[in-house]
Amino acid sequence: MTAPLTIVRLANFVTPVSGGLRTALRHLGAGYRAAGHRPVLIVPGERRAEEETEQGLVVTLPGPVLPASGGYRLLADRRAVAAELTRLGPDRLEVSDRTTLRWTGTWARRHGVRSVMVSHESATGLLRTWGLPGPLAAAAADRLNAATARAYDSVLCTTDWAAAEFRRIGVPNLVRAPLGVDLAAMRPLPPARRAAERARYATPEQVLLVLCSRLSAEKRPERAVEALARLRARGLPAVLVVAGTGPLRERLAARAARLRLPVRLLGHLDGREAVARLLGCADVVLAPGPVETFGLAALEALACGTPVAVSRSSALPALIGSAGVAAADSGPGFAAAVRELLARPEEVRRSTARAQAERYGWPAAVAAFLAAHGAGNFEAVDGGWDEPAGRRA
Repeated sequence: MTAPLTIVRLANFVTPVSGGLRTALRHLGAGYRAAGHRPVLIVPGERRAEEETEQGLVVTLPGPVLPASGGYRLLADRRAVAAELTRLGPDRLEVSDRTTLRWTGTWARRHGVRSVMVSHESATGLLRTWGLPGPLAAAAADRLNAATARAYDSVLCTTDWAAAEFRRIGVPNLVRAPLGVDLAAMRPLPPARRAAERARYATPEQVLLVLCSRLSAEKRPERAVEALARLRARGLPAVLVVAGTGPLRERLAARAARLRLPVRLLGHLDGREAVARLLGCADVVLAPGPVETFGLAALEALACGTPVAVSRSSALPALIGSAGVAAADSGPGFAAAVRELLARPEEVRRSTARAQAERYGWPAAVAAFLAAHGAGNFEAVDGGWDEPAGRRA
């Protein structure tokens, strides 16, 4: 059995109201702790703080707000971060930001600490989202990814889709490991409770669409509104409920009001139970982000028994299987995907959704991440993988 490890994790772009990354960090930390290790998470915040939690020790260091990010902060003080790492004395370093924190790979190598960079996004996709033309985005991403691979002992990707941009430049230290979904907290609602919850947002004859996402440019939330407009123009009485916040919230609300569309913006939902209730009562959940590398919100919807319409440009089509539809990246494309899903019998689409989610439990994800840290072996395929997720790609 592997001796207990102190696994220090660094992450930017995490706030109390952020979504997928915060969820993944929480479950991985809890899993490391349950396996007998000592996980520590360092994140930026308004002021310094330390708190023992279910995912281990969480250390907050003061960090500036990133302009126009909707509240994201950065671990910008290298000396403070380095001092914290020295104090904690990690056996392993796990980093969830390939840009501003890349220097920590050098720190780890200098101190004899094995390091892993977790790629939570497609650099190429993000650069294209920000307006850089395809060839320039790919070239810039290649330079960034090559530097990342040189800085760390391993680069971990959660899907083949995410790994592709590293494979194209021949990165030798690439590993794969899936993320997961909380199958106990995210589960289908009983029919009577689902009907009661659904009645809060839609009448029986209406189609309830849900978008559960950060409202930022790379997530393309406007496509949900465009899909709603298309569906209603074609005679389908659909309504849209949006859970989440971000820098595009006001713009999204203004657009819905201008088009006189029934869009309800809930803001951040406090607690996983509230998220599960909303996802579980929807007819279809939309995941329009074209650069999603795993898409925890989409998997949570499937776990709640709700089919999803996802961007065909993202990693999600391979993850959702027959439990959803890959949509063209446009409002009409997502409207067509919604219609395709609604054409299936409700009982079939809900049972198929749950069955697909059950392939992605957190225990397998934790085991795969620990294998990437050299703490055990991962040979299971219950994450839907064609090869052991901890194997070098």
